[in-house]
Amino acid sequence: MADELPTGGGLGLGAMVPERTNWAAEEEPAPLEKGLFQDEESCSDCSCHDKPVTSLRSFVPEGKTHFPEIFQTSQLLFYERFRAYQDYILADCKASEVREFTAEFLEKVLEPSGWRAVWHTNVFEVLVEVIDVDFSALKAVVKLAEPYVCDSAVSTFTLDCVKELLDLKECRLPLQELWVVFDGSGVFDQTALAIEHVRFFYQNIWRSWDEEEEDEYDYFVRCVEPRLRLYYDILEDRVPSGLVVDYRNLLSQCEESYRKFLNLRSSLSNCNSDSEQENISMVEGLKLYSEIEQLKQKLKLIENPLLRYVFGYQKNSNIQAKGIRPNGQKVTHVVSSTMMTGLLRSLLRDKLCEEHCEGEIEIEFHRDPLSAINACFEGDTVIVCPGHYVVQGTFSIADSIELEGYGLPDDIVIEKRGKGDTFVDCTGADIKISSIKFVQHDAIEGILIIHRGKTTLENCVLQCETTGVTVRTSAEFLMKNSDLYGAKGAGIEIYPGSKCILSDNGIHHCKEGILIKDFLDEHYDIPKISMVNNVIHNNEGYGVVLVKPTIFSDLQDSAHDGTEENKTLKIQTNEEADGAERVDLEELIQCATGKMELYVRTDLSEQVEGNCEIVNELVAVSTQKGQMKKKRLSELGITQADDNLMSQEMFVAIMGNQFKWNGKGSFGTFLF
Repeated sequence: MADELPTGGGLGLGAMVPERTNWAAEEEPAPLEKGLFQDEESCSDCSCHDKPVTSLRSFVPEGKTHFPEIFQTSQLLFYERFRAYQDYILADCKASEVREFTAEFLEKVLEPSGWRAVWHTNVFEVLVEVIDVDFSALKAVVKLAEPYVCDSAVSTFTLDCVKELLDLKECRLPLQELWVVFDGSGVFDQTALAIEHVRFFYQNIWRSWDEEEEDEYDYFVRCVEPRLRLYYDILEDRVPSGLVVDYRNLLSQCEESYRKFLNLRSSLSNCNSDSEQENISMVEGLKLYSEIEQLKQKLKLIENPLLRYVFGYQKNSNIQAKGIRPNGQKVTHVVSSTMMTGLLRSLLRDKLCEEHCEGEIEIEFHRDPLSAINACFEGDTVIVCPGHYVVQGTFSIADSIELEGYGLPDDIVIEKRGKGDTFVDCTGADIKISSIKFVQHDAIEGILIIHRGKTTLENCVLQCETTGVTVRTSAEFLMKNSDLYGAKGAGIEIYPGSKCILSDNGIHHCKEGILIKDFLDEHYDIPKISMVNNVIHNNEGYGVVLVKPTIFSDLQDSAHDGTEENKTLKIQTNEEADGAERVDLEELIQCATGKMELYVRTDLSEQVEGNCEIVNELVAVSTQKGQMKKKRLSELGITQADDNLMSQEMFVAIMGNQFKWNGKGSFGTFLF
């Protein structure tokens, strides 16, 4: 049955990215859908019943002015399509019932005759008149409209060719290839909207293999809703561009493999002999089936909004480094929208003279920083002159380069457009960024992600939107004399196994200041953290949050051993404890950590208490991890386990930080 479904869009690339052709008017989304699903009581003005008028817009495709206006229906909002498919068209049907449910819906709302439409294909457009509708086949019976109107990309496509083609199709055309001619009376609003829903469904939602995937979940929940959400996430730039390309390629591969599988299955069903060729075909069919299943699983990962981010990170973090330029030359890239003589003289004096460089240097000029980054090889330097730069893509930095602003950060502003991509993606061994202000607006990805290698950020300003900086496992991040604010998530996310040095920074007006993740503590060491003289203030939640799993059962068993070490490292939670008891606790922690230097004043202020709270929790976590490691080694017959808390180098220093006006306090722990 899948082969009989309309094929206007199928699994074309339009299923991923809506094509902005002449047949999708470049204008703001239309008002809320009315007419097709309008409640009878929604119109309070009696005159609107006496004189019905259309609530839809019209447009004439550019370059096709000899055609009449058609209904503009392609600009519907997400919830309008969602409501139509969920409440009126598909409801709780199975994949095998989609065609039947769609036909029943069309019978209720579609005008069976008396309307004109433009028959639109990739090659030509022809004006036709609908004289009947075959609802079960989702096709309309048409005839050529008078006067005859046609526009074709092929000059030899004449009236006789159109008539011959219609005869071959028995004058029956798929509804999704018809665009209803505009009528201001409102009579054909429901017809235009209904056809739009059918067209959109088969172009962007339906997959040719859907019927073969029956399960206990209804088709809408299992397939329609996630694919519809993905479509609009892409339309609104909420999916990384690399992931969009991946998904498009996966769709094409899966469609091609499925076609081969259907052809192979058909040939086997028509073959009755038990020949060697048939056995080979069966083996090939099994391979194709396995390949298709793997491709479908990858598609579902991207379609699922909860899993999409993880999959996208894994796919898009493999940026390839260029290495040293073939001629061995290092280049200085100068970025400026306009280069004045005074600016050039200053650059030559401050950055490009012999005192700053060894011998002759090669200079390349760019109008935007993204093109300069893309042109870099190992060891290059990018100097960004004062100005406001707007970029559309991601700064993917895979080589060890220096990116520096020439002036104060507020004078060198780089603003990111596009919601789905990370602003700066770092995988280079040693990357340095300085004296630049990065600005995000309405983004869903973080402003800076260090996947691996070392990235140094100095004297920068980060105006964030979602997460600020993410330091992934095995990455190293040094942030100094910088200001980070505005993140709807954490200002800085520190993953297990990473190294993070924060010195003399401001982190403020985020949901959480710093978030330390320890949920992989069975496999990775706790992050190596150094926090010195930072001001962490005005965050909605905590200044610093440690995210870790609930203590495992084997650790809980070990906790009952009652060792002297455990007693020493218990965290003081009694809010009524006096200052002297707190000082004693600090001394015990200092004794336990050995290398840790704590500067404690007699009257403990809020900021010093915050530093101590962080130390307490990190020491406790390190002890827990040591106990778990010791128990696992013991089970393997290994009796020696390193109990030195500092063997993991879990922190270098946590001191001098100020915690002010954070909504929930300076430090908190989140268990899950």
